Amino acid sequence: MKRPAVDIATCTLCMGCVAVCPEVFSLNDAGYIGVADLEVYPAACVNEAIKYCPVDVIVWEDE
Repeated sequence: MKRPAVDIATCTLCMGCVAVCPEVFSLNDAGYIGVADLEVYPAACVNEAIKYCPVDVIVWEDE
């Protein structure tokens, strides 16, 4: 299964991923973008977040 991942070291916290795909991405208590722990990720939604990320820090990873 593939899972989205965010490189938090490079993320600018623009919140674009949260805006286009809030069911997967959110701002966590530590102040970083977190990825929800889901059985299946909505590919279209995650791909939209990847497309709009200004610094290209969102990727699909194999679990």
